Parts: sequence; structure tokens; C-alpha cells
Amino acid sequence: MKWLLWLVIFLALIPLAIFQIRVGYLGIHYYLGGFWAGLAVFLFFGFRFSLPLAVGVFFGAWSVLGWHWGLALLLAAPALVLVIPGMIGVIVEFIIEFITSPFRKRE
Repeated sequence: MKWLLWLVIFLALIPLAIFQIRVGYLGIHYYLGGFWAGLAVFLFFGFRFSLPLAVGVFFGAWSVLGWHWGLALLLAAPALVLVIPGMIGVIVEFIIEFITSPFRKRE
């Protein structure tokens, strides 16, 4: 039964990936032209180099589709939803440890 859940998640993410590739192509095509957009897609599929396409996704959603920059960033880098709160937690933990460390009893 667990495999069925993973299959449903996988099948739900395929349209999102296709949409991201399309919007990335549109964003690069809008600013740099069709050759560079095709090269970015080729680099993504041929060499697993996704940075140009991710930048294209942001600019495609922001400029071509007219989305708010926050939503465009969320589409381009969805892992930021998990990374940024984790970074804030680490920073807060460090500050609390730094402030309270002089007051601890030494053993």
C-alpha cells in the first residue's frame, strides 16, 4: 500500500516538472532567444545542469506569465520553503546557545 502512495506522488509531480520546463523555456526565450532556451533545455536533459533552466523558470513566471515575484521564486525553487525555516532555526539555536553559555555551571 505504501508503494501506491509513492506512485500517486510521482504521477502528480510529472505535470509540475513539465510545466517548469515549459516556463523555463519561455523565460529564456523571452530574454535571450530560442537558441539559448533550447540550449538550456538540452543542458538540463543532457548533463543534468538545471541552473539556467531554474533562472528561466523564475523570469518566465515573473515576466512572461505576470506572476508575483514570490510565487515565481516558489515555482523556480520549491525547496526554499523547507530550507529557509531550517536556516532560521539553526541561527536562532546558535544565538540562544551563545547567549546562555556563559551562565551554565561548569563541571
